Amino acid sequence: MTTTTPDPRAAEPVRLVDRLAAELAAAGVTHLFGVGGANIEDLYDAVHRGGAVRGVVAKHEFSAVTMADGYARSTGRVGVVAATSGGGAMNLVPGLAEAYASRVPVLALVGQPPTGQEGQGAFQDSSGRAGSFDAREVFAPVSRFCARVDDPDSLAELLPRALAAARAAPRGPAVLLLPKDVQQAPVRLPARTPAPAPAPAPEDSPAAPLDAAAVGAVSDALRGARRVLVIAGEEVAAADARAELGALAGYLGAWVAVTPDAKDVFDNRDPRFAGVAGVMGHANVADCLRRAEVCLLVGTRLPLLARGGLDRALATTRVVSLGPEPPFLPATALGGNLRDALRAVTARLPSHPRARPCPPHAGPVPTALPERAVPAGEGTVPAGRRTVPQARAVAAVEAALPEDAHVFVDAGNTGAAAIHLLPAPRHGRFVVALGMGGMGYTFGAGIGAALATGRRTYVLAGDGAFFMHGMEVHTAVEYDAPVTFVILNNNAHAMCAMREEFLQGGGRADDLFAPADIAAGVAAAFPSLRATGAADAAQLRTALLRANAGSGPALVAVTCDPREIPPFLPFQSFTNSVTHKESSDEQGVVHVG
Repeated sequence: MTTTTPDPRAAEPVRLVDRLAAELAAAGVTHLFGVGGANIEDLYDAVHRGGAVRGVVAKHEFSAVTMADGYARSTGRVGVVAATSGGGAMNLVPGLAEAYASRVPVLALVGQPPTGQEGQGAFQDSSGRAGSFDAREVFAPVSRFCARVDDPDSLAELLPRALAAARAAPRGPAVLLLPKDVQQAPVRLPARTPAPAPAPAPEDSPAAPLDAAAVGAVSDALRGARRVLVIAGEEVAAADARAELGALAGYLGAWVAVTPDAKDVFDNRDPRFAGVAGVMGHANVADCLRRAEVCLLVGTRLPLLARGGLDRALATTRVVSLGPEPPFLPATALGGNLRDALRAVTARLPSHPRARPCPPHAGPVPTALPERAVPAGEGTVPAGRRTVPQARAVAAVEAALPEDAHVFVDAGNTGAAAIHLLPAPRHGRFVVALGMGGMGYTFGAGIGAALATGRRTYVLAGDGAFFMHGMEVHTAVEYDAPVTFVILNNNAHAMCAMREEFLQGGGRADDLFAPADIAAGVAAAFPSLRATGAADAAQLRTALLRANAGSGPALVAVTCDPREIPPFLPFQSFTNSVTHKESSDEQGVVHVG
């Protein structure tokens, strides 16, 4: 007869937060990101006492969410963030909105005032009582699941539901609201002998059967096509379907393009790589699309940023789609689990002894752009300091970037240049947060990925993004995260300044700033941080290689010219009009935002 020894902890009541911390560890969570406060301090105490989950304290709740987001994107697991009530809770909303729009699994644990104080003028009351707003109504639109844990026993039901909702298609945030007295309430830990295996990743969970008719329709469309353009999206990374994508592209002899937020889903140095689709992409993609008989969307709905400049060609090309959500344009679509869909379609195609070569194409040739954009503003470039063209700065990053590094690219001119010019590392993530496109996302996200994986992680951002959330550099220093922050400082919100010049007639200098020496300022604030101001591309490359050889964070800043036009299609429409005075209609303007 076999006997089971009960967990001795099960006989002793513990706080609900102790059970919560233990359940998170059992689910495979390794880090909890957030900012403390009175109504969430018990959870941090439980995490500290439990020891299985590492608590990471950020400088701002938005960045704490992006840390959980970067953790999720780099590991495939649910990222967890915790915040207190009131302003702390409200600061979560923009980050959760990004995770919602980008289909990133995040669990937010949000403290609330004690239940006995609700409707009684409690500090930071968000119960919806006595004229206070209801936190559930705030978080519901930016979450897949939102619930209050009103009594201790309900956690056993609500936590699994929240985790399942975050992982299920479409992935996204789940929110649990935790009143302080409920956090402190006594509960019993469930006996675990032996401990359960971590919860399965989304791609390993049972999937609904694919629609046989849709499998046949997509396969038939592809079987007879001689020239196919694949446009692959972020879902390929989220579903870990890179191998299946490569196999199908080989069977088809297809060109493969990627959306701006999915550069890492296909080898950028592969001969069949066509480039990036959309407004920050390459002209070769449009050329391949015009030549293609079928356009196959894989793991992308093809939003505007990914299809800008392609609409005319898409309208005259047959489009088929694989992915859990239908695309934003008419297509023969096969929904369901992406890996299953790719395998099913590949199995229906004629087999070949080896991958078929794709038809000849130009490849992702960078767009040539004039240097002039906005008029020079007084003080935008420090006197006597050379500026580094963004293309040379990106080339220096490429020369130093480890093949297994993660890259997180922020919004603005820096983001457009990196998406257009920087090849993704072969064995790391290349992440661009285009769900909400919030500036400063990368500082937290890069730290979350670096702490989760231990890999060198690059953050590429402009000075505008740095001034929003760049003080998370302090978090990287505190936790010795292997993050290299590369700041392309043009002393401006340059993309906004260009919109003013091109779309509003110019005449304003609101978005052109007085010079700032970011590297010197950060070095003074954080003496242990390796902070370098690079005067040219060679110095940038040297500083990056030195950072690669170290174990902790580093920051390198270079000065760029705010007048430099980025590879962004809405601006390219106007560049020739400077000399030829052509109208926007003649230039074929693409409007984004």
